[in-house]
Amino acid sequence: MTDKITAVVPAAGVGSRMAADRPKQYLQIAGKTILEHTIDRLFSHPAIERVIIAISKCDPYFSALPLAHDPRITIVDGGAERADSVFAGLAAIDDDDSWVLVHDAARPCLQLIDLERLIAAATQSECGAILAAPVRDTMKRGFVLPQGQKQGIRETVDRDNLWHALTPQMFRVKQLRDSLRHALDQGAVITDEASALEFCGYVPQLVKGRADNLKVTQPEDLALAGFYLQQLMKD
Repeated sequence: MTDKITAVVPAAGVGSRMAADRPKQYLQIAGKTILEHTIDRLFSHPAIERVIIAISKCDPYFSALPLAHDPRITIVDGGAERADSVFAGLAAIDDDDSWVLVHDAARPCLQLIDLERLIAAATQSECGAILAAPVRDTMKRGFVLPQGQKQGIRETVDRDNLWHALTPQMFRVKQLRDSLRHALDQGAVITDEASALEFCGYVPQLVKGRADNLKVTQPEDLALAGFYLQQLMKD
């Protein structure tokens, strides 16, 4: 068992690809919002004692949830970009040497076994660790055809050693904050927390995670997430 861990959940996005009447984290599956399921999964591990949620300043939905009254939860103002929300969450953590675990608000199907593997690996690594899934499908690199917006195939990409990055991703607070700041100051494209550490020369560890750790992004993802959650509730 490691020291107690703080989780940061960026939840300020609008989820425009869902074409819904509210941000995707507030859509319901099995009687709860996606965000509530996500937080439940984080608190399923005894080492996670606090969750910091970064929400939009104009968010009208969070205050109506039972989460708003949970003493283990801290709310901070999120920003326009994911990194802004993560920075806000990190600023609410006093201990620079403690561990922080960053998890997508729209990944409600995280399993305890994956959390345990990630925490065990990260605490044995100098650069933290992330959950990831090996690429199983044939990968194609596309390009825009000259006659318009249609895509053509430029090449087939070797999938050996290719991984889908998942969350949670776990690092020391100071290491993540300093890496994010340096990478953004240098104009680097930061797509997840690990990419900031990579830019700074660190090598976070890959921890194989379950493929059902789904991020709800498209409307069709709701039904699949609902199925996975039903299986979790049976366990």
